Amino acid sequence: MPIKVPKGLPAVIALQKEGIKVMEHEALYRPIERPLHIGLLNLMPNKMETEIQIARLLGATPILVDLTLVKIASHLPKNTPASHLASFYQDWEEIKERIFDGFIITGAPVELIPFEEVAYWNELTQILNWTQTNTLSCFNICWAAQAALYHFHGLPKYTLNEKAFGVFRHQGVGSTSPYLRGLSDDLFVPVSRWTEMRRADIPPGSGICVLIESPETGLCLLDDPNHHSLHIFNHLEYDSQTLADEYLRDRSLGRRVSIPANYFPEDCEDLLPRNCWRSHANIIFGNWIKQIGMIKPHKY
Repeated sequence: MPIKVPKGLPAVIALQKEGIKVMEHEALYRPIERPLHIGLLNLMPNKMETEIQIARLLGATPILVDLTLVKIASHLPKNTPASHLASFYQDWEEIKERIFDGFIITGAPVELIPFEEVAYWNELTQILNWTQTNTLSCFNICWAAQAALYHFHGLPKYTLNEKAFGVFRHQGVGSTSPYLRGLSDDLFVPVSRWTEMRRADIPPGSGICVLIESPETGLCLLDDPNHHSLHIFNHLEYDSQTLADEYLRDRSLGRRVSIPANYFPEDCEDLLPRNCWRSHANIIFGNWIKQIGMIKPHKY
């Protein structure tokens, strides 16, 4: 199915090169189809790269998706041109009266900062509360997953002795979950974080179900039905080259970082990494979209 994005969005060119059908906002739908309205609150520094990554996964699903790009009003991004934000993004305050079928909140480079000290924490908690009434399902990624679990359940985060960085083997442990339908028992997932949350801290009676975890890097995907949310601590949306870009960036800045584990062939930085997680990402995002599509649609 096509994905519908704002007219002129640069991501369109990259998506079309990959064979993903893209409709821009002025295109007409077939009358019998109602798209799923999905909002993307993009907190990542390189917003244009993240747009492509998320749109690619939504565009690979069997259901027509209408994507709205959303930003925090209380924070001015440094790495995305103001003209791009003005052309393609809306502040959450501008769309908060709308109803969305699904909403995605990305990670952010603030994981080592205490939650309450993040500059836009108050606005983010308003948005998390808003997802409980204005969307059928919310998919929180990386730091956003930690923020949601802290806000709704009080889960603490722990700083790691060294960065969990690389592509790690995971296991699906929620075998009856519709979000894992069609997924193999073992899967590889990109991980890039300095903090973690732990299974032992999940409150009894919270309804949270662990769906995917790793013996090396811990929790990965959690279902939180009482808050109609999925939380993923890792990065199935990443491109093949994203971990390499992060590694080279951190090294150029003099940061202490090891070569990403299980990523470069023979641990050689000159060899191109192979993507062994894209199919798993398509399955999980596809299952999320299908579950939303099965719920009685909102009236717009």
